Amino acid sequence: MMKRIFDLVASFTGFCLLLPVFFIIFLLIIILEGGAPFFTQERVGKSGHRFRLYKFRTMKPSPKEKEKNFEAGNISRITPLGKILRKTKLDELPQLINVLKGDMSLVGPRPEVIEWTRFYPEKWEVVHQVRPGITDYASLEFHNEEELLRKHNDPEQAYRDIVLPRKLALNIDYVNNRTFFGDIGILFKTIKTIWTA
Repeated sequence: MMKRIFDLVASFTGFCLLLPVFFIIFLLIIILEGGAPFFTQERVGKSGHRFRLYKFRTMKPSPKEKEKNFEAGNISRITPLGKILRKTKLDELPQLINVLKGDMSLVGPRPEVIEWTRFYPEKWEVVHQVRPGITDYASLEFHNEEELLRKHNDPEQAYRDIVLPRKLALNIDYVNNRTFFGDIGILFKTIKTIWTA
C-alpha cells in the first residue's frame, strides 16, 4: 500500500512539474518529425495483464510496423531528436500516465512485449507477481543495451540467450528482496546514471 501511495503522489507530482517539458517534446516531435508524438505498444504486466505502454516516439515509422516485437539493436530508424530523448530517457516520461493508471510502478521489472515472455515462462511467472516499473536494476545494468546488441551478428539471439536471462535473474532477485527504501535507492541510481551518461 505504501508503494502504491508513493507511486501516485510521486508520479502525479512529477507529471505536473514536468508538464512544460512534456509539452515542448510533444511539439518538437510534431514539428521536426511529423506524425504522432506518442508510441504505444502492448506489454505484459502483473499477473499476465496486458496493457498499452506509452512512450514519446523516437523512431521513423517502419514499413512493416512490427507491432508486437522490437528490432533488437537496430538504430537505423531512430530520429535525431529521438537519439536525444533516448539518451536522456525523456522518451519514457509518458509512462507516468501508466503509473497513474495502475498499470505500472515507478520501480519494478521492465514490462516486455508478449513474444519475449514466451521464453523462460517459469521465470516470468515469478516476475509477473509484481507491477512492472519504469526503472529497475536491469535498466541500470543495460542502460546501453542497443550498443551491446549491435556488437553481435544476430542481435535477437543475443537478446534471447544473453540479455534476457540476465534481466530475468535481476528481476527475480528484485521480486524476492524488494523493499520501499530499496526502490528509493533504485530511483536515485537511475537519476545518477542518466546524469552521467
